Amino acid sequence: MNEQAARDVVLVRAIETADPGHAVLNEDDRRYASRSARELAQWQASYAGTQATADDFLHQRAGQILKRMNERYPAFAAFPAAASSLRFFWAGVPLLGLLAGMFLDRITDPHRVDLLSAPLLLIIGWNLAVYAGMLVWPWLPFARFKKTDAAWARWLAFGKTRLPRKLPPVLATALLAFTAQWLQLGRRLLMARLGRTLHLGAALFAVGAVVSLYGRGYLSQYGAGWESTFLNAPQVHALLSALFLPAMAVFPLQGFSIAEIEALRFGQTPSSLGGARWVHLYAATLLLLVVLPRLLLCAIAHWRVRKWARNFPLDLEEPYFRKLLKALGGAPGVLRVLPYSFAVDEARDKGLNHLATELLGEQARLMLRPQIAYGDDPREALRDLGLNDGGATVTAVLFSLAATPEKENHGALLDHLVRESARGIAVLVDESGYLERVGTQAGGRERMAERLALWRQFCSFHKAPATFVNLLHSEAHPLDSGAGLTLSAAA
Repeated sequence: MNEQAARDVVLVRAIETADPGHAVLNEDDRRYASRSARELAQWQASYAGTQATADDFLHQRAGQILKRMNERYPAFAAFPAAASSLRFFWAGVPLLGLLAGMFLDRITDPHRVDLLSAPLLLIIGWNLAVYAGMLVWPWLPFARFKKTDAAWARWLAFGKTRLPRKLPPVLATALLAFTAQWLQLGRRLLMARLGRTLHLGAALFAVGAVVSLYGRGYLSQYGAGWESTFLNAPQVHALLSALFLPAMAVFPLQGFSIAEIEALRFGQTPSSLGGARWVHLYAATLLLLVVLPRLLLCAIAHWRVRKWARNFPLDLEEPYFRKLLKALGGAPGVLRVLPYSFAVDEARDKGLNHLATELLGEQARLMLRPQIAYGDDPREALRDLGLNDGGATVTAVLFSLAATPEKENHGALLDHLVRESARGIAVLVDESGYLERVGTQAGGRERMAERLALWRQFCSFHKAPATFVNLLHSEAHPLDSGAGLTLSAAA
């Protein structure tokens, strides 16, 4: 899907995730949006003679929900439209660069061409430094740490926006979550768009400087020369020869000797002629070293912007999307559960079935594997299990909160699953048994909180974040479709 469609989909996901209690979007709203989106997607696909796609369905559904939000909360409508003001920024920066380059002559003598012109040398030197920095930047160790929540990044992504007033707390929370998620998802596109603008601005700045040089040349007589406290004529000749070497190699421009450089020193032999030669040399050098490379980099960045804006990289394998896409048909989702030292009785089996439905849709199926005994070697216990065979939509390991997590047992299993699973795993920790044991005792609440914190820290250490459930009372930890399960990172 394109960038705008992905933006709408991510915004709706943030709203549904932040609203597990259906305070702003009730179940009827969500079902109506899914049904309408399916019908619209299928109608458009039949009209075009194609099949309805997941992208079309999600975009149509997001449009239905956002329309409902705008009708109920007028203040909400201001947020999605705020980024449109950034069009002036993306177009204004290159224009300002061109104007700044054209007015560069205001800080120099309008009647002479300084062979050691500080502004022109600075333009060339800065751009060469930028090219060198772009080459070495990916190899620097700190280049890996890229903050996506910086103030400038938020401004470039959303403009000068604030959360609208008079919004329900749920919507305010959703908008905050959306900004963080969108900055993370759209970082590559944002940086490509920024690079395109800066490269074009730098190219037009150099073009403006060239226009300024030639424009003044038609209205005044240039006198060429140089002056320096520390450099002599041979040194200046060597510097200018290296600087103008590309221009003289490509264009039929006249060279210069040390004697000519010595004759052009200001204060010794005044010269009111020969300015055109140096204007041509500087203009050709700016063209070769600044304008053309920057335009090439701008074109590459523009290609990336168009590529990512037309096909925004959104992972539709997340549980939230998988559940929604069941409305389009296809094979039902499968939740595969691996209980560890946990006997799943009939009541808890029903709880797992309910969990599968909440995560993967009404047609979802539960695949309950045999219990893994305490202390078993993970390789032996899971020898006949194909974690990456495609037989399950989500694979989850099930622990009991009543157990104390141990590195050599629970941790060994988690490490094995995280390492072997290409799509990541989910970790379910059932609190029902432990709650029955300590819930009515004195200090039971504190003991529950300590045990939850212990499991949360333990699972996080093993790179498999825990999702707490109550298989006897699912309402204790409602899993909204937007929240889904937290999957470990794929190995």
